[in-house]
Amino acid sequence: MKKLSGWIHQISKGWVVLAALILFVLFAAFVLPQQAERAEVYSGEVGSPDTSFFYTAQKLYQFAEEYGPEGRAVYIQARWTFDVLFPLVYGFFLAVTISWVFRRASLPGKFWLWLNLAPVLGVIFDFLENASTSIVIGRFPEPTGVIDTLAGILTSIKWIFVGSSFIILLIGMVLTVFQKLLKVKK
Repeated sequence: MKKLSGWIHQISKGWVVLAALILFVLFAAFVLPQQAERAEVYSGEVGSPDTSFFYTAQKLYQFAEEYGPEGRAVYIQARWTFDVLFPLVYGFFLAVTISWVFRRASLPGKFWLWLNLAPVLGVIFDFLENASTSIVIGRFPEPTGVIDTLAGILTSIKWIFVGSSFIILLIGMVLTVFQKLLKVKK
């Protein structure tokens, strides 16, 4: 993990952060709305496990039932196309931007350097969530013990790391601006 964090810091140059930002914004502006519209067709009122903070195994089976055979196929396809790319996009954006911002904050100690791993963990748990929900929804109506319960937990952990990553980025930005203002005042 130390090597990964160091590598992310090494590549987090201004132009890389800008490219990651542009990619993230383009993905959010063009790909996310299309995916949301496609998902709405099969999910309707019931929603999606991916956008829930937590759900039980029973709720996951309810999602699968409500989607119907065609919706389940579309859901699984989306997990292994769109939902492979999107975590990579947001994870890359957050990891390099957190690294870049905290390097500018020049904070003492090495703890700050490891914060760029929060989005990496978010991506890992997103992939684990995709795998577990795909297995359960793909096997429906057959029950998939343990994995059905684990799916909701993985989703919660994903959201904790992704949400924390945005909070970490915001804190880094505030600290950087604060330090710059202090330097100007001196």
